[in-house]
Amino acid sequence: MRNARLQVSPEVGSWLDRRSSKAGDRTTAELVAAKRGTRVSVVIPARDEEATVGAIVTAIREELYGVLVDEILVVDSHSTDATAEVAAAAGADVVAQDAVFPGLAGLPGKGEALWKGVAATSGDLVVFVDGDLHDFTTGYVTGLLGPLLTDPSVAYVKGFYHRPLGTEADGGGRVTELVARPLLNMFWPELAGFVQPLAGEYAGRREVLESIPFVANYGVEIGHLIDLLELRGLDALAQVDLGHRAHRHQSTQALGRMAGQIMQTLFDRLQRYDRLVTAVPPATTLAQFQRGASAGGVERELVLTDLTSPERPPLNSLALRHTA
Repeated sequence: MRNARLQVSPEVGSWLDRRSSKAGDRTTAELVAAKRGTRVSVVIPARDEEATVGAIVTAIREELYGVLVDEILVVDSHSTDATAEVAAAAGADVVAQDAVFPGLAGLPGKGEALWKGVAATSGDLVVFVDGDLHDFTTGYVTGLLGPLLTDPSVAYVKGFYHRPLGTEADGGGRVTELVARPLLNMFWPELAGFVQPLAGEYAGRREVLESIPFVANYGVEIGHLIDLLELRGLDALAQVDLGHRAHRHQSTQALGRMAGQIMQTLFDRLQRYDRLVTAVPPATTLAQFQRGASAGGVERELVLTDLTSPERPPLNSLALRHTA
């Protein structure tokens, strides 16, 4: 680690020491004592996650609900399986993504589900947990809450963990290593200390989450970090080692679309914060090829994806309130 510190700025090195911690640094009893009337909501965005969402909800319900967690909400993001039914049976409140702000035309994407989840909950602190985790433990929730409950200067906490891919102990997070990390190091080196800037497990104070826009698609996480760095400063951000994470891995083509959305979000922020202005904006269409059967054999079919990154405005800028 000493040699690695030589490659980052003194500011980032100091931040790593002060704002990095482990989930086990604080016991649940210590967090309950620090809670002092603070309401905590857990939001789980889920699309076709009937195989995993029930166990996640059950663990939170049995170990933390009524003690540290006051609200468990699953946002059903257009599932075609029994995600909603399984989550409700496990004890979560469940809301369909498009039922939140029904007067607004719905947008597709994970960021939309997260934005709707904030709007449909009431906690002073909001913890986000992905619905596809196979090895979930409630240490994810307690770990993310630790810095927020014990340090009022912390506004937003990201999780990080070992991410296996097959037999590789840390082979997951391919989009992070190939796209997000190189670009952040180039244009926002202040964020170079985040181990997993795209992690789906994180938490924040409601007033902070309601003050920033949510990109509707997979650009949401990188958008959060950049916006909060610009608006609140690096010291308002923290990260926690959550140990290990195993989840359903996406195809290479799906990762390509995710990478494109993340790059679009980053280039939007470059222009928004006057870090890079180009005469010709980047194109927003991604061309990919997938195998397709034909009479003459196997051909490659051209698939086009619009990478435009629509976003929801900060919730505190809206006059309307959520009605389901």
